[in-house]
Amino acid sequence: MFSGIVAMVVAVCALAAPVNVEGCTSMIVSGRATVSGRPMLWKHRDTSAENNYLYRVEPDSACGREYGYVGLFNGADTLALDEAWMGMNDAGFAIMNTVAYNLPPNSPSWIDREGVVMALALGRCRTVDDFAAMLDTLPKPLGVMTNFGVIDADGNGAYFETDDSTYTRYDLCDAPSGVMIRTNYAYSGTPDKGMGYIRHENVEALLANEIASGNLTPASLTEGVSRSFFNARLGYDALEIGDRWTVDQDYVPRHSSTSSIVVEGLLGGETAQDMIMWANLGYPPCSHVVPVTLDEIPAEAGPASYKGFYSPMGVEASERMKKVFPIKRGNGQKYINLDVLRAINEEQYGISLANYSAGAAKRNKK
Repeated sequence: MFSGIVAMVVAVCALAAPVNVEGCTSMIVSGRATVSGRPMLWKHRDTSAENNYLYRVEPDSACGREYGYVGLFNGADTLALDEAWMGMNDAGFAIMNTVAYNLPPNSPSWIDREGVVMALALGRCRTVDDFAAMLDTLPKPLGVMTNFGVIDADGNGAYFETDDSTYTRYDLCDAPSGVMIRTNYAYSGTPDKGMGYIRHENVEALLANEIASGNLTPASLTEGVSRSFFNARLGYDALEIGDRWTVDQDYVPRHSSTSSIVVEGLLGGETAQDMIMWANLGYPPCSHVVPVTLDEIPAEAGPASYKGFYSPMGVEASERMKKVFPIKRGNGQKYINLDVLRAINEEQYGISLANYSAGAAKRNKK
């Protein structure tokens, strides 16, 4: 099914310069754990790429792309669209990833191909099993060291902890709570290696009640976890204790955070056009969510050529972020001015809530 296009896609995408992903936090949620009954796929992205944008990629049989999709792309790549870092497609399939630093390392000559694989998957896959078949078919080494997370229109979900030559699959239906979390280590990898152990604990602690009661929503993630400065080791939220400064260490939002996105999947009888991507682009505490569908991307989330193919909302968030991280000398960029952050975070949170309400109302009118 996939072999006819693999060589061409890999050859073309090999021309793109890789961007090293520094870290991410993610979750796959079954419909039985959500208020709406819809499954969810979440990625809080950390990367050395300064900005992201969303873009609609159309089907193209000439290059083997069966499905159109909306993908997350690195800013300033001038619409090359070779590497997607999250997305959803016309078949109701969605994908994201987090780097897993405790998996076997890549071959030095073929690395950082996660975005290539995800762009290929968005164009070709309808189901979770399709993605497994694609991983089996792709030539090796894959050039990846990652946790791929996927959901499909039938409500299935899985993580594929994937290295150059193989993968370990964890199906959502086997998760007793209906929730799976991954940061920057693989469960199947070398124990106690990798990164993101405390961030994993943060997510579990912040959402414990909602997970136990099956009351998760997209806002639980974008407006709860991605705006929270809770540290599970310290046992408190830095935003809530009244301090003026905190060190940027082991929170889910980090200086390198550039987006927080939830793809909300489908109920029985719905079509892919009912999917909503709730997208916060930019440093999440300094930005807000906009609703995105397969046929409508708000202009503020798309690539603005006059801004160097950055999303306007991402650029604006970067300007706000400069006030939150005001110290430039020495290790200054590691220090967060909480007094400034509180006001910005609250303002952007309010915009998000209004956009959540408007996006849900629009879907309900269909």
